[in-house]
Amino acid sequence: MLNATVVIFGAFDRHNFGDMLSAHVEQRLLLERLPDAKPLFAGLAARDLRRYGGHAVAALGTLAGILRDKPVTLVHAGGELLTCDAWEAAVMLNEPEDAQATIARYGARAEERLAYARTSLKRNALAPYVVGRETWPQASSIRFNAVGGVSLGTREPALRNEVVSTLRSADDLSVRDVHTQAMLRAAGIEARLVPDPVTMIAELFDSRIASRARLGPAADVRRACPRGHLAVQFSADFGDDATLDRLARELDALAASTGLGIALFRAGAAPWHDDIGAYERLAARMRQRALVFRSLDIWDICALIATSAGYAGSSLHGRIVAMAYGLPRINMLHPHEAARTGKQAAYAQTWDDKNVPGAVSIDELEAAMRDALSADREALRQRARELARLYRADAARRAVD
Repeated sequence: MLNATVVIFGAFDRHNFGDMLSAHVEQRLLLERLPDAKPLFAGLAARDLRRYGGHAVAALGTLAGILRDKPVTLVHAGGELLTCDAWEAAVMLNEPEDAQATIARYGARAEERLAYARTSLKRNALAPYVVGRETWPQASSIRFNAVGGVSLGTREPALRNEVVSTLRSADDLSVRDVHTQAMLRAAGIEARLVPDPVTMIAELFDSRIASRARLGPAADVRRACPRGHLAVQFSADFGDDATLDRLARELDALAASTGLGIALFRAGAAPWHDDIGAYERLAARMRQRALVFRSLDIWDICALIATSAGYAGSSLHGRIVAMAYGLPRINMLHPHEAARTGKQAAYAQTWDDKNVPGAVSIDELEAAMRDALSADREALRQRARELARLYRADAARRAVD
């Protein structure tokens, strides 16, 4: 890595809270070892997300052409990259106002979906965030860092085979949950088990987050909720009327029983992430007051979670930030997901204490969150320190390989 250009690659080319934070973690750890390093940031599309606290991101294909004669270390910076297919990636890289038209035009026809995705992304891969030497044959090292792929074993064989083939040629591979690790082992691929990069967010960026907590919109939430607040989030697929009614009932009960305010925040604004309209509709349904936190700056979101009494939501990285700060946390499942193990449950089963609630149904939200709030806080902080040590140790190992 010392003589190579480092390209940090991932799904931080769209507004996605966890992936954007992962890029910052990888950058900071690289600069700790190599203060003069100037890493480049790449996604599938060129995007400038600095106004949200992210990075200026180049399109991978463009960088591959510019750097074709130079040694490159390509680092996949975490995230559920192994199962993001080309159609999903293309839609999520749309502008929100264009996404629904794209889905309406192509969504029902598989061949047209794939053709649209390949044209849009300028890549033929079925799993375009999984990049190997077919894209960068001259790379000195291709690394996959704490990636996830919980549902890879149930995806279509062509995508699964493509991902497995690319991973076989990786120079370094770690995954963030035991389900992904077991699936790859069954395919003959050994991967180290490492916590998610965002495990490091409190250790590396606490001063930055504390500053936003004092001066940013999270401070307004604390003033509005003198008894404390819960940071609550859910993805757009929770936005139907029946699901919002159930959420309102559980959150009203939780606010009444704890005295805590409810602060609703988005963990992603790209298509198929979180919908501000659904948050407003939920707040209107609730008898207890709920605040809609409008900032999309990832450091404001971290500050909201870090200063909360706990986190409840569908976002895995909402949970991981709460874990990093030693806070109570639960994930809630969409009704259609209750029968399968998703990335939230897989991560909790892998890294959280068995006594900490993992992923629960909406109708269990109030009871599960009250249970989480009763946890031993020193034990939660100790777990946060342990996970940060594990991640830092693995980063040091990667640095000398």
